Amino acid sequence: MPTSPDKVKADVQGTIEAPEGVLKITKIDCHYHVKVPAGKEEAAERALKVFDRGCPVAQTLKGAVEIVHSWEIESY
Repeated sequence: MPTSPDKVKADVQGTIEAPEGVLKITKIDCHYHVKVPAGKEEAAERALKVFDRGCPVAQTLKGAVEIVHSWEIESY
């Protein structure tokens, strides 16, 4: 899948809380806007469902910060 800047955009929002009196990021919401060639929508959906397994940030934060992924897929 092409990943040039005009094909992938993310809106990311973090939730900061102080569960033990110290501020920390407890949740990250990532919403992706992905443009793929016509006919590649299903492949993009499959890739997006598992990409966090190979994402170094997601793997580093796993168990410490909840990460929620959502996306919109647009074909061209």
